[in-house]
Amino acid sequence: MALIRFLIPVLGAALLLSACETTAPVRPTPKPTPVPPIERPTPQPSRPPLTGIALSELPGWQAEDHAAALAAVATSCRAKPLPQLAEACAKVRAAGALGGPAARTFLEQTFRAVPVGGEGLLTAYFSPQYEARFSRTGEFTAVVRPRPADLVFDPAFVATPDRPGWKGEARQVDGEFVPYPDRAAIEATEEVQPLAWMRPEDLFFLQIQGSGVLVLPDGRRKRAVFAATNGQPFKGIATPMRDQGLLEGSNTSGDAIRGWLAEHRGPQADAIMQLNPRYVFFRMEDDDGREATGAAGVPLPAGRGIAVDPGFHDYGALYWIDGRAPSLAGAFPRYSRLVTALDTGGAIRGQVRADLYIGSGDTAGREAGRVKHALHLWRLIPR
Repeated sequence: MALIRFLIPVLGAALLLSACETTAPVRPTPKPTPVPPIERPTPQPSRPPLTGIALSELPGWQAEDHAAALAAVATSCRAKPLPQLAEACAKVRAAGALGGPAARTFLEQTFRAVPVGGEGLLTAYFSPQYEARFSRTGEFTAVVRPRPADLVFDPAFVATPDRPGWKGEARQVDGEFVPYPDRAAIEATEEVQPLAWMRPEDLFFLQIQGSGVLVLPDGRRKRAVFAATNGQPFKGIATPMRDQGLLEGSNTSGDAIRGWLAEHRGPQADAIMQLNPRYVFFRMEDDDGREATGAAGVPLPAGRGIAVDPGFHDYGALYWIDGRAPSLAGAFPRYSRLVTALDTGGAIRGQVRADLYIGSGDTAGREAGRVKHALHLWRLIPR
């Protein structure tokens, strides 16, 4: 017990000494290094909202047929209206048909115009009427083909710039998807279910327009309606015909091209038409006498509907076109009017690009074939 009493103080002293030897000296706390202030960009004033210009400032607005312009807006509103135009379309429906001055005031109070891009191209198209036969005879040697059964869509397709408008049209060969044949290859095959027979140049232009009325010898009228394409890119033949000296540079209108093809019907004309590899297939319907229906599912208002590139524009959108400086002989000098986007086409590509629907029949066809104007475009937005 005495030994234990002796060891306790000794151990306590040892522990005390140990604690004293291992205690670190107290150092002063270093002052924190000041952090440089974060440099923030100087706040920039926010951009004002895109308000556009008054319709009265549009080139050609004063000479517009404002009642017809309002009727075109009403036609567009009968389609599924764009959300941003829903309120404006409700006002249009409530206003009903208005005369010129009242229609102008209504439009100016309802819409403004926002410029779209720079300078582009305005062309035109029409709903043609052509003679046709139900059997091959005489000069009616070109077959109107239905959509072929082997035309399918490649589920793994990727759009590429060299094939604008291609949606993956293909056919299967040995279990693999391959591009569908071009015009020359298709025309070299026999069609087992012909829809009708036409003159070759008429069928070529029917395919460019996308639809048209076929008039049969007994007076019956059938509408050839777009069904599909072979997915090949559209290539115009006006430029190669000019480059080959077949047509003068200022005379490459639709009438001039069609006339040359008719005069050289056969292998020579076929070779020119086959420069365009795109081929259009159709289905036949009874003609109801109405204007052609566009891709938006609405009958096209003659002179007021346009085909656009859906990659840049919405169906049902409203625009002001100003087309000037025609490059084809015999063309109207200017097209300035309110239009609605209701259709598209294989050759309509780009932001400032519009194809104006002129109407149906030969007169409309002659006018449409001469439209190739420099285009400025404005989109109409609600005020």
